[in-house]
Amino acid sequence: MDEALLRSLTPSVLAILVRRGADFAAAEDAVQDALVEAVRVWPTDPPRDPKGWLVTVAWRRFLDGARAEAARRRREVFVGEEPTPGPAPAVDDTLQLYFLCAHPSLTPSSAVALTLRAVGGLTTRQIAQAYLVPEATMAQRISRAKRTVSGVPFDRPGDVATVLRVLYLVFNEGYSGDVDLAAEAIRLTRQLAASIDHPEVAGLLALMLLHHARRATRTAPDGSLVPLAEQDRGRWDTESIAEGVEILQAALVRDRLGEFQAQAAIAALHADAPTAEETDWVQIVEWYDELARLTDSPVVRLNRAVAVGEADGPRAGLAALAALDDSSPSSSSRGYPIPRRDAVAAYLHERDGDLATAARLYAEAAEKAPNLAERNHLTRQAARLNARRSR
Repeated sequence: MDEALLRSLTPSVLAILVRRGADFAAAEDAVQDALVEAVRVWPTDPPRDPKGWLVTVAWRRFLDGARAEAARRRREVFVGEEPTPGPAPAVDDTLQLYFLCAHPSLTPSSAVALTLRAVGGLTTRQIAQAYLVPEATMAQRISRAKRTVSGVPFDRPGDVATVLRVLYLVFNEGYSGDVDLAAEAIRLTRQLAASIDHPEVAGLLALMLLHHARRATRTAPDGSLVPLAEQDRGRWDTESIAEGVEILQAALVRDRLGEFQAQAAIAALHADAPTAEETDWVQIVEWYDELARLTDSPVVRLNRAVAVGEADGPRAGLAALAALDDSSPSSSSRGYPIPRRDAVAAYLHERDGDLATAARLYAEAAEKAPNLAERNHLTRQAARLNARRSR
C-alpha cells in the first residue's frame, strides 16, 4: 500500500467533495472512510485511477450519511450530482483547500489546527506538540472548529497569514517529526510565492529552503540526531542555500520585516559560516532580538539565550535563561516546552564546566522529550557527561 500516494490525494478528494456541496466535517469523515476502504481493497485490487476511485467511494459514503438525515428532495439533488465514472481531473487543489480551511469564521489558531488535521495529515498529538498544549485541549479545539464551519459555505477564503502559519507548521513536522511533509510544504509555498507578491511568503520559502538544505546531515546513518555544530557542511545543499539567500535578500530590501524573514536571516547566517566556530553569533543575537519583538515566542526566547551564550559566553547565556524564568516563575506560565528549556540549560552548564548539573538536566530533558530520536540524543548526552565525570 502506497501511503504517500494516499496522503497526496487526500486534499484534492476533500476539495472536490466540498466544491460539490458537501459539509466540510461530513466530507472529511467520508474521505477518511474511503481511505480505510482503500487500505483494505487496493493491495489485492489496485484501481487504474486511484484519485477517481477515492472520489467515487468518498462521495458515496457522504451520500449514505446525507440520506440518513436529509429529506427526500435533498437526497435526490445529491444523487443527481454524483460524479460520473472515469478519471478525475488532474488538478492540484491542495493550496486552495488551505485557504478554504482558513475560514473567516474561525480564529487563526483554530483555522491552523483544523487545516493541519484535515489537510496536512498531522495527528492531534503532533498538532498539540506544535502548539505546546495538552492533546486533549487540541482535540477540543479541532472539534469546535469543525462544528463552527459545519454548514458554512466555503465562499470566503482565509487570509495569507493563516495559510503561512499552517505551511510553516507542516514543514516543521515534516522536518523533525514522524511524517515526511517538508517537500510538500516547500512545493505549496512555491505555488503561493508564484501567485502572491508578499515579502513574508518569500521569507517563509527562503526559510524552508535554507533549513531543507541541511536535512541530509541532520541524522547519522543509525538515525541519531547530529547537532548543527557537528554537521558535515560539505554535504549541505549549496544550490538550495543560494536560492534561499537570494529570495531572502529580495524580500528584505522591501523593508517590510516579518517573523519568517527574520528566521530566514538567522538560518542564512548559519549557512554562510564555513565552520561552526566562524558563525556570526553577534548578528544572530540581533536577529533574535528582532524576532522576539515580532513574535514574543517562548521558543525564540530560549534560542536567543543559546545565541547569547555563544556570543558572550555561557554565563551570559545562563543569565538570559534565568531572566526568562524570573519573568514567568511558574512552569505553566513560561509557555515554552520544558524539555527544550532543560536541554538549553544543560548545554550552557556544560560549556561553563558544571558537568554534574548538565548531566542531570540532559537526563531530565530526555524523560520529557516528545519523540524517540530526541530522547535518545539527550540520553546519550547525559551518558557522555557522566562518563567524563567518572574518569
